[in-house]
Amino acid sequence: MTAGPAEDTRTRLLQTALRLFTEHGVEGTSLQMIADALGITKAAVYYHFKTKAEITEAVAEPGVRDLDELVRRAAAQKRRGAQVDLLLEGFVDLVIRHRALVALFSSDPGIARAIEKSAHGGMEGFGRALLGILSGPEPDTTARVNALVTLTGIAMAGGSPDLAGLGDEELRAELLDVGRRLLGRPRRRAATPLATL
Repeated sequence: MTAGPAEDTRTRLLQTALRLFTEHGVEGTSLQMIADALGITKAAVYYHFKTKAEITEAVAEPGVRDLDELVRRAAAQKRRGAQVDLLLEGFVDLVIRHRALVALFSSDPGIARAIEKSAHGGMEGFGRALLGILSGPEPDTTARVNALVTLTGIAMAGGSPDLAGLGDEELRAELLDVGRRLLGRPRRRAATPLATL
């Protein structure tokens, strides 16, 4: 089933808004700029969104939704090691999938506010859940610092313009390796190709 014209316009609008937010910041991007970049009227933008805040929240929503799902899936694992591994791998994948959004979150208060508003328990609730899974029950200071440095470092590096030239797979491998080392998790061995078995 293909998307209708309205859904296609909405999708293109959100992609364009994210690109313009990346170039000009949320505050530096107007509804008219979004309309001009799309080649549509400002009234057509208003058909989908009444305010720039609504657009910003809609841009942030997929990342928030993915993060919420990741926390639920990780928390549902029975073994602590499985929780940590699933959260670490899922967080790295999320950062790579939403690179532009993550970069904006790190640098633009407008997108940070939108993410905060989109997150049901707030980003503080997400932060506590993520840190709780990574640092474990009754963590000492070292475990809490390691968990915080891991999450912050992965997000900052994944959204960094300095690493924008790295392909997704290369960046994923590097971020996972660093995350595992910081959390004291065993390194994963590369899968043996089926042709050699």
